[in-house]
Amino acid sequence: MAEIEHHLTEPLLAAYAAGNLPQAYELVVAAHVSLCVECRARLGAHENAGGAVLETLPGAALSAGLRDRVMAALDAPPPAAAAVPRRSGIFPAPVMAALKGQPPRWKTLGGGVRQQILQADAEGSARLLYIPPGVAVPDHGHGGLELTLVLQGAFSDKTGGFGTGDVEIAGPELEHQPVADIGPPCICLAATDAPLRFHALIPRLLQPFFRI
Repeated sequence: MAEIEHHLTEPLLAAYAAGNLPQAYELVVAAHVSLCVECRARLGAHENAGGAVLETLPGAALSAGLRDRVMAALDAPPPAAAAVPRRSGIFPAPVMAALKGQPPRWKTLGGGVRQQILQADAEGSARLLYIPPGVAVPDHGHGGLELTLVLQGAFSDKTGGFGTGDVEIAGPELEHQPVADIGPPCICLAATDAPLRFHALIPRLLQPFFRI
């Protein structure tokens, strides 16, 4: 894998360490951290800082009932361990967990572009995108924050180029039309907390069906 050039921001890493990110963003952060030594080290620093803060907080007395339940749980036999998905091909372990250990089940969006929605709730959605080489996704803006992690291939837009392991952070101020580079198909993991703003009529009409 080529050297990663586009990393996560400190606020994203801090929110992830504190458990304050929506699930869709958590998936992208976890996948990127599994690929990026630099961000993994920075995340460790945030986790250590959080642990140090917890050590300064005053303790709380446990009720007798809670103490008994904790001791009973410690004496109980451990549950059977569930299989933990591991990295498979281009997909990091967090993505394989979201895929439940299975290959993607792509749905066609048009123009050779495909997707699989991995997670969706009121806070946002995460999806895998498959973009053939040389193909552009429709020109669009963002209603909120979009995180896009490249898992295979590369794409370019007016902000620059993004290769395997890179993450693009796009806010409401960015209007762009990413184009997959020539080479292997570009496969990305993308998370959003609001619908995209497509400029062309057909993508806008199809948007409710594709849940983008």
